[in-house]
Amino acid sequence: MARVEMTMPKMGESIMEGTVLKWLKQVGDSIEQDESVLEVATDKVDTEVPALHAGVLQEILVQEGQVVAVGAPIAIIETDASASAAAPAASAEIPAPSANGAEKPAAEVPFVPETSQTNAAQAVSAQPQAGRFYSPLVLSIAREEGISMTDLESLPGTGSEGRVTKKDILDYVAAGKKPLAPQAPTPAPAAQPQAAAPAPQAPAAPTPQPAANPAPQAAPAVKAVPSISGNQELIEMDRMRKMIAQRMVDSKRVSPHVTSFVEADVTDIVNWRNKHKDAYKKREGENLTFTPIFIQAIARAIQDFPNINVSVEGDYIIKKRDINVGVAVALPSGNLIVPVIHNADQLNLNGLSKRVNDLANRARANKLKPEDLEGGTYTVSNVGSFGNVMGTPIIMQPQVAIMAVGAIKKKPAVIETPQGDLIGVRHFMFLSHSYDHRVVDGSLGGMFVRRVADYLEQFDPNTTI
Repeated sequence: MARVEMTMPKMGESIMEGTVLKWLKQVGDSIEQDESVLEVATDKVDTEVPALHAGVLQEILVQEGQVVAVGAPIAIIETDASASAAAPAASAEIPAPSANGAEKPAAEVPFVPETSQTNAAQAVSAQPQAGRFYSPLVLSIAREEGISMTDLESLPGTGSEGRVTKKDILDYVAAGKKPLAPQAPTPAPAAQPQAAAPAPQAPAAPTPQPAANPAPQAAPAVKAVPSISGNQELIEMDRMRKMIAQRMVDSKRVSPHVTSFVEADVTDIVNWRNKHKDAYKKREGENLTFTPIFIQAIARAIQDFPNINVSVEGDYIIKKRDINVGVAVALPSGNLIVPVIHNADQLNLNGLSKRVNDLANRARANKLKPEDLEGGTYTVSNVGSFGNVMGTPIIMQPQVAIMAVGAIKKKPAVIETPQGDLIGVRHFMFLSHSYDHRVVDGSLGGMFVRRVADYLEQFDPNTTI
């Protein structure tokens, strides 16, 4: 038998700590390798943390609600000899995070393409399209066995929320790759006798913990609570709202905000979308929105003005070569989250449309992964979707600029023709560009938003999608 520390994994390049939301396993429970053990919340996303070793959960070191630094121990797992022998193989695919957080998080492994196999086009080597989570170990087994993503999606899972475990996929392979019934995990109780020996020790492990917790639990007691009258309701901010509030305050404190406004004639874009949206919906099963067009124009403008695609660190300006555009998405809870479209300049309109729809749908279903929220270099917020004609958005740190696109409104306008000026009805939209005046002056901030408007006004109505 061996005792193995389970540590808080690093779930993003800028994430240094996480909050334990819920333990999915309790002391004395058997755990399979790659099985989810707890739910963790970061300032970007909520996710489940899998075990890197099979065994018995012997001790829980961190209670629900506590904040833990990346790399800090959170639990003790007692493994048998076979589990210990398997650990190095698992570690080769899922590096255990260290205190300095240098390793990649396990959630990023599924995105590494497997190019060494001749059937890579059919093997499981990419992100699941249905939003279902697959651990790196499960994806690795699927690649080795030549199991397609379609077959993997149809495989019943016995893990948390129907996830496919290592045992599920191995049973599937042993059965000749035929669909299995969800009752496959019934042999699992056979592992319980192995847990019988440490089970009596389980009550002893948590007993010291209540003594260690009085200080964290005492904090809410001294927190000032506003007094209200009978016609008022007191609502405490949820965790996400507290983080949003803190980030907005920090951004205004760090960056001197300046906002420039431009009005763009988007008549050709409106007519083009009206012409193609029904056919696109029928063909792709998705809505064709204006957002991909806005992102395309912004990406082109960033190529023209690369000094807007920077961040500030002390007395240094860091210029980003990648153009990663974040898109603000309103959640059903009323909160806001900003998933990122990486390398937006390398996608066509159809690719941008699919990426926008995918991220928005998964954001509202709380299915985003840490990597979906990382690396943004510029952000766009569509305040027009709420009927607002313009807004003054707050910069997403450490970026230096953000754009708000307003509602599209019909207006009378002077139209220049070879025969003379005419009055006609056109579609107009305001663009609001907020930027960090430490490194972006009015000339750059104003020219950038004007260039975005130019690209929108020059949109080719013959564009295909």
